[in-house]
Amino acid sequence: MSGPQCCSNPPSLNPGGGVGHVDKVGGVDSYFTGSPHSKLAVLMLSDVFGYEAPNLRKLADKVGAAGYYVVVPDLLDGEPFNPQNSDRPFPAWIKDHGPVEKGAEATKPIIEALKSKGVSAIAAVGFCWGAKVVVELAKSRLIQTAVLLHPSFVSLDDIKGVDIPIAILGAEVDQVSPPELVKQFEQVLAAKSGVASFVKIFPKVSHGWAVRYNTEDAETVKVAEEAHQDLLDWLAKHHK
Repeated sequence: MSGPQCCSNPPSLNPGGGVGHVDKVGGVDSYFTGSPHSKLAVLMLSDVFGYEAPNLRKLADKVGAAGYYVVVPDLLDGEPFNPQNSDRPFPAWIKDHGPVEKGAEATKPIIEALKSKGVSAIAAVGFCWGAKVVVELAKSRLIQTAVLLHPSFVSLDDIKGVDIPIAILGAEVDQVSPPELVKQFEQVLAAKSGVASFVKIFPKVSHGWAVRYNTEDAETVKVAEEAHQDLLDWLAKHHK
């Protein structure tokens, strides 16, 4: 399921932002940050606005500072969604950038490359569009733990197919993954014995709040940082 909220509050893209660097892995341009010597990698998969978004890179740096090797791949082939481009409205754009057909397939060689470099465990964190990619990787057991933040396109059947530790952070004001659906996700996960899960719905925030927030607004920053801390806490507990 997707809708206008997937495309709201587009970030100002800032090529070259962050303390890390861009290089290729598995044939995909990616932003790298954190310790390259860590055996624990974290894939961070963007929303439709791509891997150059400043808030996303800032969060990647924060996760990297916690001791992980963080990789933010450009799964959109250098073409993040641009709301100003009337020649490429969202339905046309998403047709060429399906999270399953394009995103998940492009991520597999990245995972193989990281494993060949000595990474022993991989967590994947997905925002909106990227959350669907994470679920596909989880269902295939290509990753060891998953975190979804304001997911798009994720269905109840998807969640039924997940049997690795998973955290889901949802928004109260969300037509893409409404609280009712997220609560169904929670019920399905709670019924899985032996599968660790954490589900939280943040009050008064909208889809995209964790990465598409206004850095000048103290309240939105505070709520986004609460989600970031939940993410870090989950990784500390389940990504070892």
